[in-house]
Amino acid sequence: LRQFFPHLSPSPCGRRTSFGTGDRLGIATPAHIRAFEGKRIFPVLAQQSVREMSRTERDWQKVLDDAIWGCFEAGYRGPFGADADHVKRTEDLREAVDCGYTMFTVDPSDFVRDDVPRLSEQEKDKLYSSLKEREELEKLYLGKRYLIAGKSLRFDQKSLKEVVLIYLKAIRHVVDCYRFLDDYKKGEFDFEVSVDETSTPTSPLAHIFIAQELQRNGVNFHNLALRFTGDWQKGIDYIGDVKKFADELSLHSAIAKMFGGYKLSLHSGSDKLSVYPAFSQRTEGLFHIKTAGTSYLQAMRVIARKEPPLYREVHRFALERFEKDKASYHVSTDLSRIPDLDSLADEDLEALFDKPDSRQLIHITYGSVLSAKDRYGKFLFRERIYRTLFKNEDEHYKEVSTHIRKHLDLLGV
Repeated sequence: LRQFFPHLSPSPCGRRTSFGTGDRLGIATPAHIRAFEGKRIFPVLAQQSVREMSRTERDWQKVLDDAIWGCFEAGYRGPFGADADHVKRTEDLREAVDCGYTMFTVDPSDFVRDDVPRLSEQEKDKLYSSLKEREELEKLYLGKRYLIAGKSLRFDQKSLKEVVLIYLKAIRHVVDCYRFLDDYKKGEFDFEVSVDETSTPTSPLAHIFIAQELQRNGVNFHNLALRFTGDWQKGIDYIGDVKKFADELSLHSAIAKMFGGYKLSLHSGSDKLSVYPAFSQRTEGLFHIKTAGTSYLQAMRVIARKEPPLYREVHRFALERFEKDKASYHVSTDLSRIPDLDSLADEDLEALFDKPDSRQLIHITYGSVLSAKDRYGKFLFRERIYRTLFKNEDEHYKEVSTHIRKHLDLLGV
């Protein structure tokens, strides 16, 4: 298809305002395209992380092919991106390049020293003194003052030591990944750096250090995903003080503009509707947002409405899998707050998708649900889920497109 119809090939976005719609089922692209109609925002229609693909038994090629087929089905001729999300290894970057991806999000979280704030000063001093780059970094940053958005920011010995210990190894890894891509991929590409997988918010000084070190090492990054203040749990709205978030975002946005005008990227963007207006306004459109799980939830909402017995099976299985599956996610789900299925009539099942705890239950068990097989190797739910959604395609597309468009409307694009 791509040979005959060049418009079906993904393209880089650059610094245009952009929005990613991950599709865990691989059949929602026409609905996503419908949501973008008339909007002034670049769609990233193929977007999956290594973790998502391993759980759904898909690969880079399958994810991209599904998105391309969705574009063909919808008759879409506009531009779109393909994001190899949360990549940690150059082997995955190589495979994604070979498949035709145009955006690469590197996740260096394995190299972020998230434990540093909890170390004693003696332990920090010992680690810091062993760094061969210490003197060079002190010459570059120590005592340097930045006047940004009316605020004066300055690296002293303590603050410099802390950000170096937390982020330096992660930055080295990002640099290695970028150099590999720059050498291996022919042509332009979008590059995102993700440092949002930390337990504490990214400070303004940490942001400055990360941006300057990346640029000093020749990394041409388009997006930077920070760990923002507040609680960014999967599948539910933002938990925290929206005004505090907006005020801190203004400073981060000013830093981004000062150091080249890259976009700030919001991960776990699904359903964070209360912060969307502020995120769009305070960044002045220099942003990228990623969603994925919310489209899957809308699909499962249709299952609950149209095939209640199947949904009941999935829900019970999800309850069994929840404790294991939640290990790699940050959620505060309380299963005791989810109504007992036996107490609910079929017509009441859909209301579960309006409650945070049951949303998260279904959100994070997607991999187990889609890959579960019986002793004969036959899928327990996957094929029945697809059959139901194909049978009710119009309703599925309407649910997904309406919900994604709600996100876009709040961004004012």
